[in-house]
Amino acid sequence: MTIQKPDPIVIFDTTLRDGEQSPGASMTLDEKVQIANLLDEMGVDVIEAGFPIASDGDFEAVSEIARQVKNSVVAGLARAIPADIARAAEAVRHARRPRIHTFVSTSPIHLTHQMKKTEDQVIDIIEATVAQARGLVDDVEWSAMDATRTPIAYLKRCVEVAIRCGATTINLPDTVGYATPSEYRAMFEAMRDVPGADGVIFSTHTHDDLGLAVANSLAGIEGGARQVECTINGLGERAGNAALEEIVMAIKTRGDALPYSTRIETTHLTRASKLVSMASGFQVQYNKAIVGANAFAHESGIHQDGMLKHAETYEIMRPEDVGVHATSLVMGKHSGRHAFRQKLEEMGLELGDNALQDAFRRFKELADRKKHVYDEDILALVEDQFTEEHERARVMSLTVIAGTGGPQKAILVMDVDGKHITAEATGSGPVDAVFNAVKKILPHEAKLALYQVHAVTAGTDAQAEVSVRLSQDGRIESGRSADVDTLVASAKAYVAAVNKMMARRGQHAQALHATL
Repeated sequence: MTIQKPDPIVIFDTTLRDGEQSPGASMTLDEKVQIANLLDEMGVDVIEAGFPIASDGDFEAVSEIARQVKNSVVAGLARAIPADIARAAEAVRHARRPRIHTFVSTSPIHLTHQMKKTEDQVIDIIEATVAQARGLVDDVEWSAMDATRTPIAYLKRCVEVAIRCGATTINLPDTVGYATPSEYRAMFEAMRDVPGADGVIFSTHTHDDLGLAVANSLAGIEGGARQVECTINGLGERAGNAALEEIVMAIKTRGDALPYSTRIETTHLTRASKLVSMASGFQVQYNKAIVGANAFAHESGIHQDGMLKHAETYEIMRPEDVGVHATSLVMGKHSGRHAFRQKLEEMGLELGDNALQDAFRRFKELADRKKHVYDEDILALVEDQFTEEHERARVMSLTVIAGTGGPQKAILVMDVDGKHITAEATGSGPVDAVFNAVKKILPHEAKLALYQVHAVTAGTDAQAEVSVRLSQDGRIESGRSADVDTLVASAKAYVAAVNKMMARRGQHAQALHATL
C-alpha cells in the first residue's frame, strides 16, 4: 500500500513587516537582522522583511536581511504603485531568492472610500503593476487587500489577471479579521476554476479581530491554500495576525485531521517567541498557546496527579518539541557560570561572551537580593540587558522619599550620552515623582498611555516587571524593565520608552543641551 505524503505548506513569516506595524512594536536594524537569521535557521520558507518604500530605515533593513539570509525567500512589500515596486526590487536584489509582494484593494468599501477607483480601473492597475514586478524578479506575490469582503465574481476576475501577468503566489487576505472559517475555506475553493489557478500557490493571511485568525488559516489550507502568512506570537496590527507557532504545532500535533507538513524546526519556537518579545517590547500573555509561560504549567491537583502518572493525560504536546524544558533548575547565589550558561541554553537564549559576562554579573546581583532565581527572573534580566544595549540614556541610581506625609520626592541620576546628570522632582506619588525626574533630564511632551506592573514570580522578593507606553503625535513607543524594586523598574521602563521616542526624532542632542 502506498502511503501518501502530507502536502507541504509554505510558511511565510511577516513578523518584520506586519508584526512591526503593531503600534509601539518598532524594532532596530540589529534586532530585525537577528530575528531574520533565526527565522531562516528554523526553516521559515519566506521572510517578509519589510516595506521598503515606507522609510530609509525599512529599505536598509530589507536590504541587509536580503544580504544575510541563506535559505529563505526574502520578500519586500509594495503597493500597486510603480515607485513602490521599483524600490522593493532594489531592496531585495541581493537576496539569493528575492520576491516582490504587491497588493491592491479589491472590496467595494475600499474602492469607494479609500481608493476612489472603479473595478475596471483596479483591473488595469493589477495588470500593469504585476507585469512590472515580474519584469524585475521571477517570484511575484499578488494580494487582494480585503479579499473576504470582495464579491467572488470580481475577486476571480482580479486573480485571473494577476496570474496572467506573472504572479506566482496569490494571497487572499482576511485583512480586517471579518471572515468565519467556513467562509474563508469556501473562498479558496471558489478559486479552483480560475484559469491558471493550478499553476500558482494560493496563500492565507488572516487577522485576529474576532479571535479566528488561526482557525481561518487552517480552513484556508483545507480550501486549497498552500502558503500561510503568519507572525511570531501573533504580533500584528490591531488584534494581531495568525500566530506562526500555533499553526505549525496544530499541523504537527493533528496530522490525523490536518494531513500537511512544514519545514519548521519546532524546537526553535520558544526561542523565537522570546526574541521577538524582547525586540518588540510586547510581552507574551501567560496563557498564550504554545509559547506562554503557563502553556505547560499545571497547578490543579487533579492535573498534577494525572501528569505524574502519564504526561499525555493533560498535555497533547511535549514541551521539548517547542523548545521548553520540562524540568526547571532553580538557580541561586551559589550557582556558577557554567550552570548559568547551561540554563540560558535550556531557555533558548544565546549570548556572546561579553553579553554572557554582563548577564552573569546581573544574575549574581539579583541572587544576592532574593532567595531563588527562576527562569522568568533570568529571562527578565536578559531582556533588561538587551533593552539597555540599545539605549543612549540609562538610569544610574534612584532615591525615592515616600510616605503619608508627602509630597513624594525622587532623586535620579542618569547617564545620557556618557554624561551623568542628576535631577530632583516631586509628584503626587512616588511613581509620578520618578517620571517627573526623568522629564527634567529628558524633556518631552509625550503622554503616558499605559503603566502596568506585575510580579515576574511569586513571593515578596519577586521582581516587578513594569511596562510603559507613551503616546505623542499619533506615535506610540513602549518600554519594559524588571527589578526587585518596583520604582527602579518603573524608571528604567519609562526611560526606555522615552529613549525610543526621542531617538526617532533625533532629539538626544537637544535634550542633553537642555539639561546642561
